[in-house]
Amino acid sequence: MLLAEEVLTVDTGNTTWLLVSSALVLLMTPGLAFFYGGLNRSKSVLNMMMMSFSSIGLISVLWLLYGFSLSFGVNESNNDFIGSFTQYLGFAKGTTGTTNAEFWFAGGSSTGIPTYVFMVFQMMFAIITVALISGSLSDRTKFFGWLLFAAGWFTLVYVPVAHWVWGGGFIGAKIHALDFAGGTAVHINAGAAALAAALVIGKRVGWPRDTFKPHNVPFVALGAGLLWFGWFGFNAGSELTVDSTAAIAFVNTQVATAAALLGWLLVEWIRDGKPTLVGASSGAVAGLVAITPACGFISPWAAVVLGLVAGAVCALAVSLKYKLGYDDSLDVVGVHFVGGWIGSLAIGLFANAAVNSWITDPKILGASEGLFYGGGATQLGRQALASGIVSVYSFAVAGIIAFVVSKVAGLRVSKEAEIEGIDISEHAESAYDFSPASGGGGTGAFALAGISTPKAPVAEVEESAPVTEKVSG
Repeated sequence: MLLAEEVLTVDTGNTTWLLVSSALVLLMTPGLAFFYGGLNRSKSVLNMMMMSFSSIGLISVLWLLYGFSLSFGVNESNNDFIGSFTQYLGFAKGTTGTTNAEFWFAGGSSTGIPTYVFMVFQMMFAIITVALISGSLSDRTKFFGWLLFAAGWFTLVYVPVAHWVWGGGFIGAKIHALDFAGGTAVHINAGAAALAAALVIGKRVGWPRDTFKPHNVPFVALGAGLLWFGWFGFNAGSELTVDSTAAIAFVNTQVATAAALLGWLLVEWIRDGKPTLVGASSGAVAGLVAITPACGFISPWAAVVLGLVAGAVCALAVSLKYKLGYDDSLDVVGVHFVGGWIGSLAIGLFANAAVNSWITDPKILGASEGLFYGGGATQLGRQALASGIVSVYSFAVAGIIAFVVSKVAGLRVSKEAEIEGIDISEHAESAYDFSPASGGGGTGAFALAGISTPKAPVAEVEESAPVTEKVSG
């Protein structure tokens, strides 16, 4: 610990990089809203997107008030399971002087990054982790119920798991499992919760008999593109400093994602005969998920292999819900849970101290190299153990929270509201207004341009057939 009289200087390069990375990670949540929104049906797309945007509002405040302190504060009595209840509570200065309150220390030496900057970077991780869960609940979730579930899961699951993995807790400090940017703490964590919540809330009306097609494929591609762009801050930013490890994480993020896109398309081409834009977008997201825990620990060639495997396996895994009978609407389990496990286990195979010397440094990470680099199966076992612990804990607690919310406040809308579309019942608005212009002058494009259009004779106007539920999703 530094003495109180020591003067520290802000490293402007590191601080700038982390601020930019924080903004990039924040962009991922609106990107997720477009990705999920496009995959959803048109009559509930706004509710789907609202879940992501509400996560930004809710989790930002909770993270500042207590989330950061419990995740990354130092608990002097027992730091294995939870952080400090007081060190950064509401971002108080704490009791150790301004030095610890103003700077974050990584690896025993100062990064020159103000704690506020690290706090806001980690805030963005918490936001998108909660938002990821919402994809499994689309088309049928009460908005108020979602907010209660999100607050409960953030407090009881995300906060302690973030501490276990990154904040000095037992997974990182005792088990020595590695997670560079969130394969375990983010994707496995959210994927397990998504499965539990989907089981509690039940299947959508008509699933799996009816076809639930994406209503807006360009939205899906736009969302995937924003996620891909923001993910460079997610992964490379997790190094905190501007150095060679940040560079390798950046490169690995790109090549693994590209390879996963190809892997998904290959499976789709062989299985279905046609490659699709939805498949390419989903494959890219699967690659981003899988490379997240390993991006700062493996070589680029291994990242390509990891991406190809993740894209192909996740393309096959999304069909598990039909075989096992759980309605995970937008495949959070097949992409994030499965992809997170693939990336975590890949560390046990490909972790390379030549890429990141901190892997085997007993004073920092204290882990082992992967199986293919002479480390044996030790690290593979550690990764499996850590991923299993988070999977079981998140699944169990999320299921309990969802059950309590469903009984106390209601988690699912009525059958009538679901069929009509929950955008109307929950938010009193719709994404698309196809109603004709009313009145004499009208408000359509021709009217706005000053061009009058002749009216069809009344006798020639036929009454339209009722629109079925399957039209436009």
